[in-house]
Amino acid sequence: MKRREFLKVVGAAASACALSQTSVFSADYTNTKAPEETVAGMPRRLLGRTGARVSLVGFPGLALVQEEYDQDRCTQALHDAFAKGINYYDVAPAYGKGKCETRMGIGLQGLDRSKYFLACKTKMRDKDGARQELETSLKLLKTDHFDLYQMHHLRSVEEVKASLGPGGALETFLKAKEEGLIKHIGFSAHTTRSALEMMKGFRFDTVMFPINFVELYNRDFGKDVLDLANGQGAAVISIKPMSYGGWPKDATRTRKWWYRSVEEKRDVDLAWRFTLSRKGIVAGIPPSWLDLVDKAIEAAKTYRPATESELDELKKMAVNCPSLFEADDKKYAQAGPHHPHDDGSEYYA
Repeated sequence: MKRREFLKVVGAAASACALSQTSVFSADYTNTKAPEETVAGMPRRLLGRTGARVSLVGFPGLALVQEEYDQDRCTQALHDAFAKGINYYDVAPAYGKGKCETRMGIGLQGLDRSKYFLACKTKMRDKDGARQELETSLKLLKTDHFDLYQMHHLRSVEEVKASLGPGGALETFLKAKEEGLIKHIGFSAHTTRSALEMMKGFRFDTVMFPINFVELYNRDFGKDVLDLANGQGAAVISIKPMSYGGWPKDATRTRKWWYRSVEEKRDVDLAWRFTLSRKGIVAGIPPSWLDLVDKAIEAAKTYRPATESELDELKKMAVNCPSLFEADDKKYAQAGPHHPHDDGSEYYA
């Protein structure tokens, strides 16, 4: 399919979605105005225009790769999280090269499939690669569909162009949705440029992006992404909501992990209040350690919007915390000027 023809197909699909969701796009969409429900003490929010309600905390499938956890421990953790109100499970083939998918697929057995929201991702940028990975993931996770399927870990404009096609992963996503293999379409990105270009190329249901107090306070990382996602009515899922930035050179590493997390109860509570208070944020994925998942669950169950004094406290905590994403964000930013209020409407003319 030629690019011009492909854009017409994508544009038609996006326009139809836009027409059917006029109230969402025209409304001042904000989570605080959307009615919430609570299950086992865990609040759930409406996931944008999908109609699904998901727990404020998503279960991080990557946690299942930790060496100290065997299958029995993983299964127990998955069921315990469900009992505590979590209904959103996140995983990807890249997590342990299929190990996490295998463990989650086994571990979720016994739970009512209609009661949980299963999200998976692919790093394949081409149509055929994405299809193959989708089918493998469905098999490993022992399910006939994903509630949310996402393009995973986008950084460069080149990756965006390849994914959107023609011949890109998006073609597989759209076909899979027609077939009932996936319900909703999203992406995760680690750079501002890639996230904005993805949203300008297609109206995704969800946007997964690092939103936390360190990155937002120190350099406004995530602000433009939130603004555009809110303008399009896309639900935002925060990754790294508990990040305390990179490990300082003189810090004792308490975990063998690539970034530092808040761990004290008050700090965890404040970090979640900060992120979940942002307009458009529906849920967050905690660090990939089961004890930190438990702390995140407790923080979500006592969630309330952050106060001004708490925000001031977080701002002080963020001082001198190394950024996790600044280097890549600068590296992949060379793609021309950015206009924050550009909603990508030219793609759907």
